[in-house]
Amino acid sequence: MTAPARDPGMAGADCVEIRGLRVEAVHGVGEAERRNPQPFEVDLDLYLADDGAESRADDLAVTADYAAAIEVAAQVLEGPPRHLLETLAEEVAAAVLADPHLSAVTVWVRKLHPPVPRDLRSAAVRITRRRSR
Repeated sequence: MTAPARDPGMAGADCVEIRGLRVEAVHGVGEAERRNPQPFEVDLDLYLADDGAESRADDLAVTADYAAAIEVAAQVLEGPPRHLLETLAEEVAAAVLADPHLSAVTVWVRKLHPPVPRDLRSAAVRITRRRSR
């Protein structure tokens, strides 16, 4: 699987990459999708708000905590059923951007076995959201 391309609008920004968070969840338009858990996968690019001071400080208290970002993303996917991947991605982005150490986030949400009548590995949406000023 190819890693997501970084958002070109964020060139030069320090970025923490999270790849391959897998969660069983019940999202989709069809009734069966909303009843039977299915595999989803999430990738996150966490763009740091500072200019590298976080890494020089070597102190988790002054930077984004990727374990916390993973947890909030999983909580969104494990939450109430949604019809659209776009809605899930928006909710993940909003939850992750609650961390004041982030300026932006790119979220990929993939449904690994979408219920379509063709051989398809996944269906996905990718969004980038920036913190409101």
